[in-house]
Amino acid sequence: MSDYARYSRQIILREVGVNGQSLLRDSTALIIGVGGLGAPASLYLAGAGLGRLILSDRDHVERSNLQRQIVYRSADLGRPKLDAAAGNLRALNPDCLIETRPGPLDDEALRAAVDAADVVLDCTDNFPARFAINRACVAARKPLVSGAAIRFEGQIAVFRPGGPCYACLFGEGGEAAETCEEAGILGPVVGAIGAMQALLALKVLLGIGDDAGRLHLWDALTLSWRRLLVARDPGCRVCGNH
Repeated sequence: MSDYARYSRQIILREVGVNGQSLLRDSTALIIGVGGLGAPASLYLAGAGLGRLILSDRDHVERSNLQRQIVYRSADLGRPKLDAAAGNLRALNPDCLIETRPGPLDDEALRAAVDAADVVLDCTDNFPARFAINRACVAARKPLVSGAAIRFEGQIAVFRPGGPCYACLFGEGGEAAETCEEAGILGPVVGAIGAMQALLALKVLLGIGDDAGRLHLWDALTLSWRRLLVARDPGCRVCGNH
C-alpha cells in the first residue's frame, strides 16, 4: 500500500482492509453525467482511491449548477464540465486516473465505455439516456448503479447481470421525466443520492452485501426510506427471455 495515511480510515474497516484497498486501486468506474448526482459520486470515488474514473458529460458549467454540483467552483463557469471536473478531481487525488469522454455517447462509444468499466453509475437526468445505459450494461454484463432525485425525493438501485434490469422496473418508452429546472431540487437531496451511488459502487467493487434487485426511495422531508423489491420481467425487451 503506497499511501496508507490517505486511506487509513477505510483500510481499518474489516470489510475493506489492505486487500480491498488494492482492489479499489485496480478498479474502474464509469460515471455518465457529472451533474448533481455525478459530482458528489465522483468526489467520493476519487477520494476512496479508485484507480480510474471515466467521466462522460456534454455540458458546460453554468451558474445555476453551483448550488448543488459540488465538484465545480465559480472559476469554472463557462468551462466544459469534463475539463473542470477532471482538474478538480486530480487536485483531490493525483493518484486517480481521470479519463473523459465527451457526450452524448453514441451506441458504439457507450458500449466501449461500459466495456472498460467494472461498475457503471448512471447519473443522467432523462429516460432515453438511462435506457441506453441499461442496454449497454446488460449486453456487457456490467453492474449498474442508478440514481435520480427531484424536489425532496430520491431513489437509488443496483442492477446486476442475471437479475432484473432498469427496463424491468420502468419499461422502455416510459413517460418523459421531470427535470430539476422545471420542478426544483434542494442541493443536499441530490448530493445525498449521489453519495449513496458512490457507496453502492464501492460495495459492488468490494463484494460487500447484496443490494441488487431493490429500489430504495427516500423522502428528504420526513427523512424516511422505503424499499421495494424489483422482479425480473421475463418479457423485458432488454434482459427477458426472447
